[in-house]
Amino acid sequence: QVHLVESGGGLVQAGGSLRLSCAASGRTFSIYAMGWFRQAPGKGREFVSGISRSGGKTLYADSVKGRFTISRDNAKNTVYLQMNSLKPEDTAVYYCAGRVLTVGVTTDEYDNWGQGTQVTVSS
Repeated sequence: QVHLVESGGGLVQAGGSLRLSCAASGRTFSIYAMGWFRQAPGKGREFVSGISRSGGKTLYADSVKGRFTISRDNAKNTVYLQMNSLKPEDTAVYYCAGRVLTVGVTTDEYDNWGQGTQVTVSS
């Protein structure tokens, strides 16, 4: 198991930017593909972005493509989500998740989750 802790959430105006971080501890971080998910009030948890173990492969939901960038630093055991041009509909609790080997796009594929960080985008 790997322990995940997100940070970097907050309140931002539409059009602004935030960078989320997810720090991992417990097992070798580099064996984990990582993902970011989000959950808005009253909605299910949805895939936002994912990154392979080496960082060579990245995936994005259509709703964030071109605005969000996922990256990782295996030396720092951290994955990041740079969020630009934020919209009110990006408001949600953002979760990072890890799974051994390949990157996935569904919640069922991940078995390690952080506690979440709130992102609120005002109009």
